[in-house]
Amino acid sequence: MWTPSFFSAALLAQQAELTSKGMIAIGVTACIFLVLQRRRSISIDLLFLGGLVIVTLTGVLNSEQALAGFSNRALVMIAALFAASAGLRVTGVLDWIGNRLLGNATTERGALVRLAAAVVPASAFVLNTPLVAMMTPVVVDWCRRRSISPSRLLIPLSYFTIIGGVCTLIGTSTTLVINGVLAAMVQDGGFAPEVVARIGELSFFEISAAGVPLALIGVVYMLVWAPLRLPDRTELIEQLGERRREYLVEMQVEPRCPLIGKTVQDAGLRNLPGLFLIEIDRGGETITPVSPRDTILGNDRLVFTGVVTTIADLERIPGLVPATDLTFETQPADRMRRQLTEAVLSRTSPLIGLTVREAGFRKQYNAAVVAVHRNGERLTNKVGNIRLEPGDTLLLQTRNEFVESHRHSHEFYLVSRVGDTTARRHDRALLAGLLFVGLILWLTICSLWPGLLPWGNAMSGRIHAIAAIAIVLAMIVTRCMTTSEARSAIDLQVLLTIGAALGLGEALDRSGAAHWLAQSLVNGTTALGVAADWKPYVLLAVVYFVSQLFTETITNLAVATIMIPVAVSVAVVGGYDPRPFIIAVTLSASLSFVTPIGYQTNLMVMGPGGYQPRDYWRTGWPLALLLTLSALLLIPFLWPFSLA
Repeated sequence: MWTPSFFSAALLAQQAELTSKGMIAIGVTACIFLVLQRRRSISIDLLFLGGLVIVTLTGVLNSEQALAGFSNRALVMIAALFAASAGLRVTGVLDWIGNRLLGNATTERGALVRLAAAVVPASAFVLNTPLVAMMTPVVVDWCRRRSISPSRLLIPLSYFTIIGGVCTLIGTSTTLVINGVLAAMVQDGGFAPEVVARIGELSFFEISAAGVPLALIGVVYMLVWAPLRLPDRTELIEQLGERRREYLVEMQVEPRCPLIGKTVQDAGLRNLPGLFLIEIDRGGETITPVSPRDTILGNDRLVFTGVVTTIADLERIPGLVPATDLTFETQPADRMRRQLTEAVLSRTSPLIGLTVREAGFRKQYNAAVVAVHRNGERLTNKVGNIRLEPGDTLLLQTRNEFVESHRHSHEFYLVSRVGDTTARRHDRALLAGLLFVGLILWLTICSLWPGLLPWGNAMSGRIHAIAAIAIVLAMIVTRCMTTSEARSAIDLQVLLTIGAALGLGEALDRSGAAHWLAQSLVNGTTALGVAADWKPYVLLAVVYFVSQLFTETITNLAVATIMIPVAVSVAVVGGYDPRPFIIAVTLSASLSFVTPIGYQTNLMVMGPGGYQPRDYWRTGWPLALLLTLSALLLIPFLWPFSLA
């Protein structure tokens, strides 16, 4: 056991007293937490920015210290990972993974097992937010086809990404933020050399020693016990199955389509949600009704009737293009420039009385008709032969400017975009996947074998943010995504919150408030008569529980930045190795299950799953308790308290 001899008696005496700057730092932080509890509607980034402004104007921080968080490497790394995940989404890699994942599952338990097997390892390397955003519609569509309530699977989806996120450094933004705080503390100095060596940045797989066992424990709970506690919102099944506007759509199978040679059943076209394959036109021969055993051949024309959302899914299948205008932007690069748009024909439209083929949509509107809907009537004619009538709703492939150009046109009663129906760059999917795998390998090598290459900084242990930026630039240069898509994928609110929260954490540290809080905790355990051998365990538990409580009631990123200085100070004042306390904050700020607001993915599935806050409490508190006890047993075993 070492003692904090590097602190002078004067410094200890000074920090035993809470200074006015320390009071301001604690007061501002406490006010932010209280406001977040009382006013849920307030913008969290503005609240933290306001707190940062106050501690700067009152002299707790100078302007350079206050703004340092916005140039933190962790912040840059998170922004780059958001953009890299967008590259996987735009090219259809995430869609492919999601559809392959649940495609053949037939039961709720089977789907749950598949989610655990795929989502947990995936979330160790992909940020949780884009992963849940990609998987949620896949899960909801699967539930629609199987008449299972999404409430049975969406909380598990969120929980799987959370427990998988603590398996590596880049699984969750929390660990990246904590690395940024640790780097700043080392740079600021003020610690003895033996302490500096223990508060450095986390390596790529350092947290895996505790994260992987905790993830396995969490998976067992989710598969065995959670199904007994999850709600079953049967009314959601009725909502998913309610009648919606049905279109007639005709798609042609191009020679490069991966569906060629597969049966209708194997191609996944038999049980599409809200879509029915009514016939196949093969060289003038019509196959109807379509059997699940019928084989799909090149140049087949597939005629469907169904809803917009699933028609949009058809559009994302490579080599499957609208048959009404085979010359209209069928190449992947061209298809990225258009979207699906709904337009209702007016009585004065010059198209009335013409067939879709005669209307010449490409020539007149630079658009192509994908599907037609008519007053709830199920159309059975070929799309190109349908004679247009007033009130017909057309589903069109258009350029982005179509809506603005024709919104007030007398030819249409209504023109509107159709949700997120952007086509995918399937021709770049393999390249995007290889680039992302390359990023993972790059980061792993830098963490395990830093300096492997003697020249330059390519294998530096501190190159993570630059590596992520390099991969994003490579995705843009190779046209996996556009610059605007990369920009729009970056969540500015998250970045502003992190940058401001880093500043508040710095204010707690520099003002002595973090040390005062730590000393109060240490003195409190002594006053309670806790034996010296048990004191580090009690302090570790207190740090873990406080971080966990704040995480569940506020937000994980803010807690991570504010509690790390406190945790390090607790170790320094008590004379213990700071590493176990750092790991405790990392885990407790990353594992949020009891409330929907503690972690962003919990909030993302709340609406689609029809959840109430009590559903998270009922399902999450046993998991939170189980992982807390497991973490408090694992951490001291893996990271002993003594520096000796």
